[in-house]
Amino acid sequence: MRKLLTQGITLLALLGGVSTYAATPDPATDLNAAQQAFINELVSEHNFDRDEVAGLLAQAELNQAVLDAIQRPWEAKPWHQYYPIFLTEKRLAAGLKFWQKHADSLGKAEQQFGVPAEVIVAIIGVETFYGGYLGNYKVLDALYTLGFHYPPRQSFFRSELKEFLLLARDEQLAATELKGSYAGAMGYGQFISSSYRHYAVDFDGDGVRDLLNNPVDAIGSVANYFVRNGWRPNAPVAIELPATPANAELASDGLKLTATVGQLTAAGLELPPEHAELAADLDAKVFRFEQPDGADYWLGLHNFYVITRYNRSPLYAMVVHQFSQQLAAARKE
Repeated sequence: MRKLLTQGITLLALLGGVSTYAATPDPATDLNAAQQAFINELVSEHNFDRDEVAGLLAQAELNQAVLDAIQRPWEAKPWHQYYPIFLTEKRLAAGLKFWQKHADSLGKAEQQFGVPAEVIVAIIGVETFYGGYLGNYKVLDALYTLGFHYPPRQSFFRSELKEFLLLARDEQLAATELKGSYAGAMGYGQFISSSYRHYAVDFDGDGVRDLLNNPVDAIGSVANYFVRNGWRPNAPVAIELPATPANAELASDGLKLTATVGQLTAAGLELPPEHAELAADLDAKVFRFEQPDGADYWLGLHNFYVITRYNRSPLYAMVVHQFSQQLAAARKE
């Protein structure tokens, strides 16, 4: 499903590796016992009908293509190969068209949640090209495959399978028919089932939280996701740094903002002149982004970290940030 622009991008950074992974049952227990335990949990904790759950699992099919795809996350690429996938004139034009069409809803979301319209538009554009690539994998098959045949992440995906069945029941969705990414992400914003249940909003007031077909609900839900994960209105996201030896020395792996601007400055951080007065108490981290002949360095701030809650990858957060800036600049022209 290389046409799907993110392949369930909200999960990719959690999953690594490039080797082919053959379908393998849970090594700790046989497949039937694992499925029976799963059924028992849904029956005892969520009042599902035993035969209904067993019937759904019986219809789920193991999909080797899912196991193959999860070995090839796009976030495993270096920055100079990653960003050209997303920062294109075609996507920019589509984003501006989407913004124009849904300007009222985006303005409402910005006012209600404090998340800039360009960030919401960037997320939906990166995730699904504005609904153009929603995924062709049956969600039930994808989550069954990863929950019962992919031991490295089976606990997570088995939990997502449970969330999916709860979502289908609560929202009256056909569990056997829904399609999404290989990782089970769905709709305009590629929400996994737990995110759909916890962050989706009925933004157009029609009584339905529809992220699969309704871009207005997707707009509100993306904004709600960000604010619920700590987005700070009118706060900076990231600052491009001079590519100096001092800044290179401060760059580190990981996502958490482990220092403040003041601490980094004391350690030798060199800020561009226009940001020399950046507040010293802001949490921050220096990120390195590989280029063919060197690297770019950026200072990630709190809202940059919030973007990584959508996809746990600094590459993803940076491409969303840069795309949002392109959108905002082009919108003003």
